[in-house]
Amino acid sequence: MTEEIQSRKSIGYVVGGGLKENLSVRLDVPAEDVQEGAFVVIGSPRDEWLFHGLITDIRLNASDPRFAGDKSDLRLPAHLAGLFYGRTLFTDLEVLPTLMTEQGPPPESPDYKAWQAAIDAGLRDQPRPLPIKTIPAHHSPVSLAGEQDIALIFGKPDAPNHFVIGTTREQGHPVAIDLRKFVQRSSGVFGATGTGKSFLTRLLLAGLIHHDVASILVLDMHNEYGFDDTASDTGEQVTGLKTKFSAKVRVVGLGAGATIRGRTPDFNLEIAMRDIQPEDIELLTRELNLKETTPTTLEALAATFGRQNWFQEFKSMKSGGVIEGEDGKKVPAPDSVAAWANAHGVNVMAAEGLHSKLRRVFSKDYIVAEPASDAVAEIIKALEAGQNVVLSFGKHEADLDYLLVSNLLTRRIRSAWEARTNAYRSSGKDEPRPLVIAVEEAHKLLNRENAAQTTFSTIARELRKYYVTLLIIDQRPSQIYDEVMSQLGTRISGWLGDDDDLRAVLSGLAGRDALRGMLARLQPKEEVLLLGWGVPMPLPVRSRRYDENFWKELAGGTVKGKRSEKEIKEDLGLV
Repeated sequence: MTEEIQSRKSIGYVVGGGLKENLSVRLDVPAEDVQEGAFVVIGSPRDEWLFHGLITDIRLNASDPRFAGDKSDLRLPAHLAGLFYGRTLFTDLEVLPTLMTEQGPPPESPDYKAWQAAIDAGLRDQPRPLPIKTIPAHHSPVSLAGEQDIALIFGKPDAPNHFVIGTTREQGHPVAIDLRKFVQRSSGVFGATGTGKSFLTRLLLAGLIHHDVASILVLDMHNEYGFDDTASDTGEQVTGLKTKFSAKVRVVGLGAGATIRGRTPDFNLEIAMRDIQPEDIELLTRELNLKETTPTTLEALAATFGRQNWFQEFKSMKSGGVIEGEDGKKVPAPDSVAAWANAHGVNVMAAEGLHSKLRRVFSKDYIVAEPASDAVAEIIKALEAGQNVVLSFGKHEADLDYLLVSNLLTRRIRSAWEARTNAYRSSGKDEPRPLVIAVEEAHKLLNRENAAQTTFSTIARELRKYYVTLLIIDQRPSQIYDEVMSQLGTRISGWLGDDDDLRAVLSGLAGRDALRGMLARLQPKEEVLLLGWGVPMPLPVRSRRYDENFWKELAGGTVKGKRSEKEIKEDLGLV
């Protein structure tokens, strides 16, 4: 520990503060040497505890305000004016303490052997970072964290299942996240438009696939993740996941004969009419401008034809068809919406209005009576087998398509994973493989109006115990239902300009007032703030670039011990 402390860069010492109002630190290096968000360590070789924290504010102070208002070098000789700086005029830091680690007595003290023996005997816990419960003493030295400190808190970059997400902004030390912990709860990637959310998501997905900690289903609304793409701002080619992980990633196109950027997917997804349930239509209330009478009409349709046949039967009805009755009066045709409504006590105008608005759904070419194959079952089979699936929506990029198809698919997946988990708990065999569902434009599915009706809300709240979690990607976190946001374990956020979005990302987190300014002052690109359950403490980092260097580093890393050249080539899709 002594060598580690000596390797750190000392920047000041504690002069006051507390747990609630944070710590005050007197800076004894130029203010330009530190930044907001820097990770600092407080303690010394003779302290029994080492404290870890973040710089949340930098302030200019003076022992006498009169000296701050007057320029001393104009009225005093240079050697005297220089004495003011650092003494009468100085800089203070505000540090948010986050964790503390027991160091034990100094190694040279007689108490050290007894302390270490108690740990070896299991009578004391092995020293590890703990939530902050006390504060350091006056004048405790403060230093910028070294690489060993980052590894102590976040884990070593080469540890099993650890993935380097970026580096510290000041000294470039690698910061890793534990992917196994990351997938145990739902998570979110946030940032305003143009801040690089898609690139950051690609990094995470590549790390998850490489380390093989979970299966991934990507609901790729804008066809960005499967095949190679072109960056809109630079015009450079962006490597797709299928290109690098050809054996591990299957790209699925929506609709028969669909192509993605001129490429043929591994197979296509068609939706069977029998799979569409009344609640799937209710989810489209805002998109289709449905009336408050819709649930009643849908309930009557399901009661008349059954939950598997109502959609096809309703589609085949004619709207407005009439015939001439025996008395010469015009009456609804037998195959009309009005005839069905009259026969079953349903308001005719409500039924015809619903039929008219559902024409947008009836016309979808990917909804068919009898699909060529059960592609949903094939997707589930691939995910259960450890493969990863990118569902590209191709030309079907409307919100209507995204809402309908994603909810249908995830409902089937939820049922499959619940059944597998219940079987595992009964027999103890064949533990389900963790599944992460990556959802773009999450606010369209998880806003306050829709959240209660979507499968995604249920996944966020309840399905962690069934090995299913979400990775939501969005630029407007404030529009996501509060109850869903509260379930997110890990949040990785780029710059956000809206106050409501800032509040949403930080909701439920300790020290959110101190972190608010830090989040608002991130660089627009390549800087993110790590937050939440999946990381030991909040930390702003400079994210890795999604480029060829990233792929070279990923291929040269280790997953489970030393990997053979053949395994590396298989990961990269070269064999």
